[in-house]
Amino acid sequence: MAANPHDVLSKLEALGDERVRAQNRRNGAGEDQFGVRLGDIRKVAKSLKVDHTLGLALWATGNLDARLVAILGFQPAKLTEDDLDGLVRSARFAQLADWLNAYVVRKHPGKEALRRRWMADPDPWAARAGWDLTSERIGRSPDGLDLPALLDRIEAEMGSADPAAQWTMNFCLAGIGIHFPEHRQRSIAIGEALGIYRDYPVSKGCTSPFAPIWIQEMVRRQG
Repeated sequence: MAANPHDVLSKLEALGDERVRAQNRRNGAGEDQFGVRLGDIRKVAKSLKVDHTLGLALWATGNLDARLVAILGFQPAKLTEDDLDGLVRSARFAQLADWLNAYVVRKHPGKEALRRRWMADPDPWAARAGWDLTSERIGRSPDGLDLPALLDRIEAEMGSADPAAQWTMNFCLAGIGIHFPEHRQRSIAIGEALGIYRDYPVSKGCTSPFAPIWIQEMVRRQG
């Protein structure tokens, strides 16, 4: 018998962890969550064979953990551009937005049209998705992108951008500096001038998201 949303919520509730809930709250999540570890989210989705229809029902619950499970069952091609736009605007928590962008948005057939649409959107979560798709293009298919214009926008807008959008704008800044030597010094200079993530705490062995450090470290590894 196929799982239903109630079954999934019950299973997730049993896996909840107060430490994860507290961490999620510190990172901006609301109270509609059980605090399930991401590894367990994956196990639940796999064990219950979550599908697209069930995923839509789970998303509709509004529960953070259920929405993370839902993402793993979505079939991007079954979502219209407007469907996906609605999902992106309602995923107002960084971990949820990043999973949605990685597992669904980046695989949607209409992502380029959505990228252009979201890049000009005042909603910070739509903008986060637009800049994420732009970051993907910088690394994989940059033909047609106006990189100097992107740097102009980042220089002018990133300092005052909402943190939700600022994060993926920074990925674009670093990506341009890493992949395009002709724009490297300007990318580093913009990062230094803005100073965003200069003091970001990182675990031992991890690279800082501060663009000048990130760019220089990745270039060093390539060399």
